[in-house]
Amino acid sequence: MNMPIQSFTLSDIQALRVAELFGALGDPSRVKIIAALLQGPMNVQALAEAAGISESAASHQLRSLRQMRLVAPRKEGRLVYYSLDDQHVVELFQRALDHILHN
Repeated sequence: MNMPIQSFTLSDIQALRVAELFGALGDPSRVKIIAALLQGPMNVQALAEAAGISESAASHQLRSLRQMRLVAPRKEGRLVYYSLDDQHVVELFQRALDHILHN
């Protein structure tokens, strides 16, 4: 499928932000966390289990994902539940998955 090529120039800051976004997706644990969140909001313990990492490591990865605005926290009592920040994150993840499964 040939898609029309759009020609435009990125500013330095736009190029940096895109590179940072792809960098945030450059860690398998973060990718597993995002995949788990496709099912809906989860707390750190559930995300750690889903990613096969410690809760401390999951918290560290979630901090990076929050900074990139890929996940959003919601406090419920003493627990914090995380969800994907918006539909763009879902679409980006799905596109990446479609791309690797294509061949």
